[in-house]
Amino acid sequence: MGQSARRPVPPVVLALRRLPQPRLTGLGAGLFASAVMLTLGLLDRLLLDGSPVVYGLLFLPVSALTALWVRTADLVTAPIGVPIAFAVGVVPIAGGTGGLGGQAMAVVTALAVHAGWLYGGTLVAGLIASVRKIREMGRRQHPVRASAAGPGPSGGPGAAGGSGGSGASSVVGDASAVGARGPGSGSGRSAPRRRPIA
Repeated sequence: MGQSARRPVPPVVLALRRLPQPRLTGLGAGLFASAVMLTLGLLDRLLLDGSPVVYGLLFLPVSALTALWVRTADLVTAPIGVPIAFAVGVVPIAGGTGGLGGQAMAVVTALAVHAGWLYGGTLVAGLIASVRKIREMGRRQHPVRASAAGPGPSGGPGAAGGSGGSGASSVVGDASAVGARGPGSGSGRSAPRRRPIA
């Protein structure tokens, strides 16, 4: 009944399980997301003249992959590194002019205008990181519950009694053997001889 009651796995989950599962550190996940978004921004600028919609749509799967591939100890860094990657990748499509100041203002304006995509990708990364954290906590509690359920048949009192009985029988056997040999034979020495009286 337990097998039949299980729900079928959705095709999306099966597709995600087929993907590679690297484990990146927090810094590695941030660098990965930034490099991918910068590459996508450059391609968007060259091929589509800096379309913000395409850039935002591509940002969502990058955010999901970043949260999936970061290692468990650094899950908290996924929602932090993803917005930074969005800001890095938006530089080529911001279209600023007039030097460094004009480029910085263009980037700030693009972040404000396309904040919906930024919040959406950050939310995706945060949800995936939260689900992974909850599952990891469940895995850690499972062995604790199994050990608290009690020892198995080999560790029960019956096993202790059996070992105690065998120990007692061995002691009784040793005592009877000593009694059969006599008090003098236990040490392996013969009784001292009496000296003749002159």
